Amino acid sequence: MTGRRVLFAVLGTLTMAGSLALAALALSPGGLGVLDIALLVLFAVTLPWMVVGFWNALIGFLIMRLSPDPMAAVVPQLKCLRGDEPVTASTAILLCVRNEAPERMIRNLEPMLAGLAASGYGGRFHLYVLSDTSDAGLASVEEGRFAALAARWQGRIAVTYRRRTVNTGFKAGNIRDFCQRWGSDHELAVTLDADSFMTAAAVLRLVRVMQTDPKLGILQGLVVGLPSTSAFARVFQFGMRLGMRSYTIGSAWWQGDCGPYWGHNAVLRLQPFIAHCELPILFEGETARHILSHDQIEAALMRAAGYGVRVLPEEDLGWEENPPTLIEFIKRDLRWCQGNMQYWRFLTMPGLKAVSRYQLALAIEMFIASPAWIGMLVLGVIGVATARAPGDFVRADAGIAWFVWTMVMWFSPKIFTAIDILLRPNLRRDMGGTGRFLANYFIELVYSILLNPIVWFGHAIFLTGLLFGREGGWTGQTRDDHSVPFAQAVRNLWPHTLLGCATLGALALTQPGAIPYALFLGAGPALAVPFAVMTAWPAAGRLCVRLGIGRLPEETAPPAELSGLDLPALAGTPAPRPNPA
Repeated sequence: MTGRRVLFAVLGTLTMAGSLALAALALSPGGLGVLDIALLVLFAVTLPWMVVGFWNALIGFLIMRLSPDPMAAVVPQLKCLRGDEPVTASTAILLCVRNEAPERMIRNLEPMLAGLAASGYGGRFHLYVLSDTSDAGLASVEEGRFAALAARWQGRIAVTYRRRTVNTGFKAGNIRDFCQRWGSDHELAVTLDADSFMTAAAVLRLVRVMQTDPKLGILQGLVVGLPSTSAFARVFQFGMRLGMRSYTIGSAWWQGDCGPYWGHNAVLRLQPFIAHCELPILFEGETARHILSHDQIEAALMRAAGYGVRVLPEEDLGWEENPPTLIEFIKRDLRWCQGNMQYWRFLTMPGLKAVSRYQLALAIEMFIASPAWIGMLVLGVIGVATARAPGDFVRADAGIAWFVWTMVMWFSPKIFTAIDILLRPNLRRDMGGTGRFLANYFIELVYSILLNPIVWFGHAIFLTGLLFGREGGWTGQTRDDHSVPFAQAVRNLWPHTLLGCATLGALALTQPGAIPYALFLGAGPALAVPFAVMTAWPAAGRLCVRLGIGRLPEETAPPAELSGLDLPALAGTPAPRPNPA
């Protein structure tokens, strides 16, 4: 494993050096001035995330194409797993809840409970509903609904409901409270978010893998999006499916037993989790602060304690609901941004593995890169607009090569997964056929070019506010499809519109030939308001479902458990395929 990590580090370092050299060559007309050096510094800040993504995706692609068993190549515990081993571990299923509709969560739980009971291992599982709901009226409804759920499953699977009146420590504190009360009663715990859906087969598979290796502390399943009727969510989830497969397989190959934990749709070994993964309380002066993004810190602490953390990159291990609108997506993303910024305090924490420190640093860098992208847009426009001709600022040959190489790195996880899908007839069919898949690929490409700079500018604004003490916090999500009024979009996105229109307008007045290149960073902010409104139109979502835009494999051949959820996106799909536990 050390050899793989050294190889990855060497490849990444050489790629970043070569990319910077290419950028310097492109900016070399007239020598490197202050503006050119500033652009190189900003480009250097964006590079780690892109370079890591490129090599993860390429390695993942090679494993998918060349390995007879790609999953066993990255999770060696699978080599000694038949799949029918007795389930002996006592396992808690932890559903973390805060101000959510109980009917929706129960809808997602019951197929899993039914499958576990039918497997004959229902007695080995205990569902804990861990509520942090602050709304008294909703809490009353919640308590009644889960009491009825417990009554329905009495004698088959135990169900316990617990509500905290103060959500100390947020989700991590919620799970820590469970650990203190009931953790010693169980060997393993499956973690679920309020929007999670897992099949019984997935739960049993993860538990069986954990049983093969007592030194495996966390096993994270790949999480994909539930079929949606929101136009925004459908295209996002299609891109997510493309980006995750090659990227996660590649990263799992070299990270090995020092993998990621995403906080849900995973299995924890409780004894070391309780003993070693309690999060420290942060202090700023005399003010106590709790960590928002708890998951990767817990993974780092688990690995430091000598237990493995692995990801199993199979796409049928768990689903989640993605935000239905751009506004909701940004709200969730900024909460992650604030949480990841807390990681800098742990970069020098004693005892952490080098790969864990890298993961924390990359999680920080992912958001720091956002203002760097926006800075490149602004400074690049200034440089081109003030030059007598574009060639006086950027060399045409090296500049085009720099642009193309940057786009390849940016989109490499989706490119490599798309190539793999096109080379596999069954996958092409599951994605709606070759023609529909290619059409969806290019729709998602345009969508990403618009979405990413909008999100990056949102990060830049938010990070600037953090410097002056402005924070977000842990807010609830609106999960149902809904329209975004034009006025709301303007209220939230007018700074983005101003940025995009100002940069593109400056080029239109000075160097219009440069506009096609600037569109990759400027078009999204300029069109942020109509993008937010149109992708939230219910009619647009219904049209996407009807035309198969953003189609996922679950819509072509839905698993029986998903069909039981009565998802509108699956209405009229073929008969479900069985998925026995």
